[in-house]
Amino acid sequence: MSDATTSVREKFAERAAPQTRSFPAAQRPVYDAVRVAAEQMGYRYVRGGAATGVFEAVSGVRGGDQVGSSRQLSLKVKLDAALDGGTTVAARITEIEEADSSNRAGVATERPLKDTPQYEVFFRGVEQALKVDKAAK
Repeated sequence: MSDATTSVREKFAERAAPQTRSFPAAQRPVYDAVRVAAEQMGYRYVRGGAATGVFEAVSGVRGGDQVGSSRQLSLKVKLDAALDGGTTVAARITEIEEADSSNRAGVATERPLKDTPQYEVFFRGVEQALKVDKAAK
């Protein structure tokens, strides 16, 4: 029984693991680029700051696949100093679904999105924002 439990935990942990990329810049400019990239993707800032190395944002609420349901995406980013002097960005995107918002408001399920192109779009946006920032200086 413990082998089965361990296997399920490992699969869930693997699925919930963040996507990471490193950028050759200090934490503050990378944080600013993260914020720009998230805003360009339609996310709204919720909390965080460059000093803490945390950025959290949510997308707008959209109608779900079923009548009365709703869907929203959450973006959580952690920035850490890399060994080469750059910054490592770990991003996790989760989908929040509320099955019946008219009868059970506030009851939602959250699941990590592992294989979504949003990660690639986000990291490209960060890279582009860093290039624009560097060119402006």
